[in-house]
Amino acid sequence: MPIFLYWGEDDFTLNRAVMALRDRTLDPDWVSFNYDKIFPEQPDAITQALNQAMTPPFGSGSRLVWLVETTLCQRCSEETLAELERTLPNLPDNVVLLLTSSTKPDGRLKSTKLLQRLAEIREFAAISPWKTDQLVQRARQAAQEVGVKLTPGAIQLLAEAIGNDTRQLFTELEKLRLYAGSSKQPLTEETVSMLVTTSTQSSLQLAAAIRQGETAKALSLVADLLNRNEPALRIVMTLVGQFRTRLWVKLMVEAGERDERAIAQAAEVNNPKQIYFLQKEIGTTPLARLQQALPILLELEAGLKRSAEETAILQTKTIELCQLFQK
Repeated sequence: MPIFLYWGEDDFTLNRAVMALRDRTLDPDWVSFNYDKIFPEQPDAITQALNQAMTPPFGSGSRLVWLVETTLCQRCSEETLAELERTLPNLPDNVVLLLTSSTKPDGRLKSTKLLQRLAEIREFAAISPWKTDQLVQRARQAAQEVGVKLTPGAIQLLAEAIGNDTRQLFTELEKLRLYAGSSKQPLTEETVSMLVTTSTQSSLQLAAAIRQGETAKALSLVADLLNRNEPALRIVMTLVGQFRTRLWVKLMVEAGERDERAIAQAAEVNNPKQIYFLQKEIGTTPLARLQQALPILLELEAGLKRSAEETAILQTKTIELCQLFQK
């Protein structure tokens, strides 16, 4: 009675996992008989899914019942819970029940606790933009999945260019795979720079320009990002992550901490070796400026969420931040 619960906001990776489960569960010749995809707007979707899950498959292979965007782990009536408790432990061995949701399961609910006992639960969360080591690791894994050979520098550049947009990551890797053709040589940074559409890379360049107080360059990067339809809130997320990491490193160093692992843990940097370079980067930057930068970024984020005009507020706060680091 295999039961799976997939949840998370990274819908692209989640759906790839769903398709992989579908391919290994179903016999291609019997898909139309043994595959049920049930949407939440369908009447009695949960009851329908459980009834189908109790039905043995036709022909060879197994049956897959997919309950899409279910709310079972956010709200569940006593009647539905009783139905789950009666049905889930008795599913046929050759039936797979898959539940997916973009929302985190509420661990307090009895339905969630039931699934925790009976189901395999997988989270598909988007990586935070400031967790650069995890983004690099994800880019490396994705390149292996797609079958693209990249130099370490090319992987680093790809991760910086794409950020946490998994869909774009695989799109760009497919482009690179076609470009590489039958060549066995790893693609270099130059090739990635030439072929990959950058977004986060420019946001990272924007963060660097702000830290250096280069107002004209920073405003040019803002204009470039907006012209390429980069979401303003995504730009802010990257900036917050960059300044937050550097603030933690500066705080730990000024507190007398010398252990790179301890600093990395506090700053949420997975690779302690990166701390050395961060320390050099902010060596002469006063702690107070990093502390003052975050409230300005939070004001920017709040303004965007209150529907402020994107270009105007981004330009205003960028100038304010650059002036801060010119002092």
